[in-house]
Amino acid sequence: MGKITGFIEFHRAKQPYRPVAERVKDWKQVMAPFPEDVLRKQGARCMDCGIPFCHQGCPLGNLIPDWNDLVYRGQWQEAIDRLHATNNFPDFTGTLCPAPCEGACVLGINDDPVTIKAIELAIIDRAFQEGWIKPEPPKVLTGKKVAVVGSGPAGLAGAQQLRRAGHEVTVFERDDRIGGLLRYGIPEFKMEKKVLDRRLDQMQAEGVVFKANAHIGVNVPVDELKRNFDVILLAGGACAPRDLPVPGRDLRGVHFAMEYLKQSNRRCEGDQVPAEQEISARGKHVVIIGGGDTGADCLGTANRQGAKSVHQLEIMPRPPETRASDNPWPEYPHVYRVATAHEEGVERVYSVSTKRFIGGEDGRVKMLELVKVEAVREHGRVIINEIPNSSFTIPCDLALLAMGFTGPERPGMLEQLGVKFTDRGNVWRDGNWMTSVPGIFTAGDMQHGQSLIVWAIAEARSAARGIDKYLTGASDLPAPL
Repeated sequence: MGKITGFIEFHRAKQPYRPVAERVKDWKQVMAPFPEDVLRKQGARCMDCGIPFCHQGCPLGNLIPDWNDLVYRGQWQEAIDRLHATNNFPDFTGTLCPAPCEGACVLGINDDPVTIKAIELAIIDRAFQEGWIKPEPPKVLTGKKVAVVGSGPAGLAGAQQLRRAGHEVTVFERDDRIGGLLRYGIPEFKMEKKVLDRRLDQMQAEGVVFKANAHIGVNVPVDELKRNFDVILLAGGACAPRDLPVPGRDLRGVHFAMEYLKQSNRRCEGDQVPAEQEISARGKHVVIIGGGDTGADCLGTANRQGAKSVHQLEIMPRPPETRASDNPWPEYPHVYRVATAHEEGVERVYSVSTKRFIGGEDGRVKMLELVKVEAVREHGRVIINEIPNSSFTIPCDLALLAMGFTGPERPGMLEQLGVKFTDRGNVWRDGNWMTSVPGIFTAGDMQHGQSLIVWAIAEARSAARGIDKYLTGASDLPAPL
């Protein structure tokens, strides 16, 4: 522990961001760098607890007190070694993870928690700037071949771990570019794609093979993978979106969030979108149905496209400003949050449910009919009840459904493989991360359900250990879960 009184002397510093008026005019990263002197003081706030509950909050088991102290001391290269010991991609998590580690920080019991996420991002950014990040190809090859299906965070983490263990690894991605939701689901202003691309370059230099436009079970037969590879790792995510089957759902102008975000990201990549297929918020009244991160991504995108107005709807009541009595530390705090996208302009509407989409003569959506609701707890479950005579309408030229995902897509690959599913509709796996089909493993949202990027990486690292042990009889790969 570098400074025993650091948590008393220094207050939490807020992550710097570019001014709203500036950032909404472009697609560049909204965060600004922390000054080094400020960041070192933030590292000094870490108390080096006897029982560091931040470890409990982080699925990866990151060595958080270690690298907090190293940053305080200015030992940046040692800090990145500690960070990479548990996390393949701290540049992804330091940008995109909601930091459950901070929710579990002991300092957060009666003060603001340590700025763990900002310190993590600063360490990896410094490492790339200094040229410390090098490819790590395996010294010994096993001759075993592994197919990884999906190139999101789980697929990439599993592929890198398995390659470093000496296996031949090929990653199959159904889209035209590698990266999964990191490529097409995360807006450029939230994580610039050069951050992803530099990691892909590193992995290619390590010997990982990437194949885009390879949709397993559609244009690449499942039997081809089973014939050519010793093991298959399913890391395709939970991509089946939750729909809203109410009257007017088939009107033009009503889209799933991922349709909208994917097209926007393609434009940022330089792709041309035909006018008849364009989904744009320019000059429109936009309504986002869903109050989570995907909804916030749609919000930031709509504001940059020049929306006339944006409403974000949430069926649940507005969260409290501080922890409720049934949400104690060190649980993740379910409190009211303002994302950077919310700062850029939105009307957030809580405790409402969509009754129907109302269209015009041209077949396009024009308004939404909403009804106010109340959430009540009955027998341990939350029940949503409509409030009588509370319906109202709001203008809507573009409706975006951002209500989450129901699980992995079954038609095609999963049905052809014949894997078993859980009661919740996810791919079943055993304690070694193998599915019901021998030699086929799974990790990430495909078996977990929609979750955080940190869970995807953690599960992939654990699955990689299971695969390595299956192929060789033993494994030295670390497994957090």
